[in-house]
Amino acid sequence: MFEQLKNIDTAFRHIKRFSLFLIVACVLISGLSIYMGFEMARSQQQKLYVLANGKVLEAVAGERRDNLAVEARDHIQTFHHWFFTLDPDDKVIRANIAKALNLADESAKKAYGNLKEQGYYNNIISANISQHIVVDSIQLDLDSHPYRFRCYASQELIRASATVKRKLVTQGELRNVGRSDNNPHGFLVQRWETLLNQDVSAPNSEGP
Repeated sequence: MFEQLKNIDTAFRHIKRFSLFLIVACVLISGLSIYMGFEMARSQQQKLYVLANGKVLEAVAGERRDNLAVEARDHIQTFHHWFFTLDPDDKVIRANIAKALNLADESAKKAYGNLKEQGYYNNIISANISQHIVVDSIQLDLDSHPYRFRCYASQELIRASATVKRKLVTQGELRNVGRSDNNPHGFLVQRWETLLNQDVSAPNSEGP
């Protein structure tokens, strides 16, 4: 009888161990399944679908930090493009400047006001001058916010009789702001100033 009870007790302990093992295994499997489910859901949320020319294209969303340098440089380049790309048309000038001022703070508005008071834009119109800019390089410090930058660019002032080339160097800071249709990168140029804006070549005749 004692031997039978001993066998029953041993069997009970084995069943108990097996039950505990089974419970632990179920918990681990359930936890792994939940984790994998959340990971799959998160990966699906990072997928974007863009409609272009009637076709649905898949894109993957990334962290802002991954593209910070690219977006910051493009913001700086876009601001300079709109601020310095001018044609002898008052509506074109005002439209381009308005786009530039959406990307910057009062420092850019002050620079625009100073040029306007000096008659710079009236001279562009009266002399039929087209002004274009090419950004050569941008130095950007992303170690601390706001992000300091220095922009090196080349300008061309084109009229019927001659073309003047200028070297332009500006500097300022980028501050994070909310994204919008007028400011898709979510940056604002601040403390912007022109360090150098001088001719690098004498006017060259464009005629025969």
